[in-house]
Amino acid sequence: MAETTRNGSNDDLQTRTQQSPLASQRAKESNTPTEENRKGRFGGFFPLGYKEGFSQWWANVPAATAEHTVLSYIPYLRKPPTHTQTGTTPPSETTSAMDVSDSDEKVAAPVRTNSAADPYGPRQWRSQLVKLAGKNRALNEFSVERLDEANDQNLVMLHGYGAGLGFFYKNFEGLSRVPGWKVYALDLLGMGRSSRPAFRVHSKDRQKSITEAEDWFVDALEEWRVKKNIDQFTLLGHSLGGYMAVAYALKYPGHLSKLILASPVGIPEDPYAVNAEMPDPAQSTLANEALQDQEATTQGSNPNLPDTAKTAGDNNNFLNARSKAQKSNKSGSQTPPSAPRKPLPKWLTYLWDANISPFSIVRWSGPFGPRFVSGWTSRRFSHLPPDQAQALHTYAYSLFRQRGSGEYALAYILAPGAFARSPLIRRIHGVGRQMISPNGTSTSSVAEAQKRQENGIPVVFMYGENDWMDIAGGFAAEQKINDEKERILKSATPEEKNNDRGSAKCLVIKKAGHHVYLDGWEEFNEVMRNEMKETSEGRRSI
Repeated sequence: MAETTRNGSNDDLQTRTQQSPLASQRAKESNTPTEENRKGRFGGFFPLGYKEGFSQWWANVPAATAEHTVLSYIPYLRKPPTHTQTGTTPPSETTSAMDVSDSDEKVAAPVRTNSAADPYGPRQWRSQLVKLAGKNRALNEFSVERLDEANDQNLVMLHGYGAGLGFFYKNFEGLSRVPGWKVYALDLLGMGRSSRPAFRVHSKDRQKSITEAEDWFVDALEEWRVKKNIDQFTLLGHSLGGYMAVAYALKYPGHLSKLILASPVGIPEDPYAVNAEMPDPAQSTLANEALQDQEATTQGSNPNLPDTAKTAGDNNNFLNARSKAQKSNKSGSQTPPSAPRKPLPKWLTYLWDANISPFSIVRWSGPFGPRFVSGWTSRRFSHLPPDQAQALHTYAYSLFRQRGSGEYALAYILAPGAFARSPLIRRIHGVGRQMISPNGTSTSSVAEAQKRQENGIPVVFMYGENDWMDIAGGFAAEQKINDEKERILKSATPEEKNNDRGSAKCLVIKKAGHHVYLDGWEEFNEVMRNEMKETSEGRRSI
């Protein structure tokens, strides 16, 4: 394999290009003879041809280069800053950690856009690696800051399973228009271009192992917050990032101005998931978000929606989702003592039980890896312009092939079928209602009498119109949060009632699927800007 090195220059990062994984698929639709037309019955699943796939594997585009290319599509930002402290060398064959460099040459200087070239400027864009305590622990960060004004509000965005901050490339510019806000996006520890320390869970107790897996991510987020000297911020999490955002709010109370959950995983309760066996602590795990997303984008019947925004089944019937959730909550039903195994595909349960992730398959497959990845990316990004779809395909492949780390947490958090082992619906009502000590911590030895309870925070649930994630879970969570507020305020003083900020609402982004921030990015950005302005003005969410 040809090795590629980078010296940190943004110009060097723009030199690589690849053929589009959608090219052969579109050629087939137009009946043009191509290699893809002749490669057999699996051609429809993996549209990238063997020759193109081998070329991409051989090119071995580093993750830093791929991220830089994606971020170059941000409006008004001609040359995005991209640090090269991680993701500049091919994945190691012998270690599980992404190489981290301390060289000053690989630190990216901030980039400023002035008001002449940027109608919403001036703004400053920054890419950096934030070192954390311990061996090989660091978070990849991309931020946008408004200049010539006070920035007293912070938005932090967390991506989903196996993804990276580059997937928010259509949101950075739009969200950073709001006066007074600084926007951050982070790669979760062990994912994206953050460092990839070995993931281990030591406990054999069911609940403790779930907590260990959650803490691996949320402790890193809290350490990042402390290092950045951020006291209050709005937290946006997509999918697995949404799950971790809730876990963070519960463990580290007192720091969130608002919690926004974009198609979060793990809210509904499933009888099998909460009773299924846990993986052995000495083993790794399975992930399936990418595979399920691929299925979701290839089904549905609405011809006016892009392939990436089509849904399966009727779990997401928005006309009855709220009523289903309300009936479930009113019944007070709990998980039965025992539950039969759900009928899942044998290949899925086998891979899950064997702790084999889809990213492991990509890594093992060598020159076939780009072709396997194209089975997801060609459908997931088919609504985008070809050059952007190609950039995201290359970016996804560059991340998927990195050595495994954070991906191995998933089997401790989710059971086969993407239902949570510790469903958020059981604990979502505690968000914004935790006891905190005077110094803002929840773990201080201060006497209980000196602690105070949070006075609630606004929680916003967002789903796509054709989301494969069940919106009924969002409506049920909304009701749980509002019911808890009603219960607490029954015995509250007039002052406590006036100071309470707790609320919840569930929103739907039209013509969008699970990746609401990308499928329906224009409406998503508009909704987000309204939420940010509302937070700035100190008004309650209703």
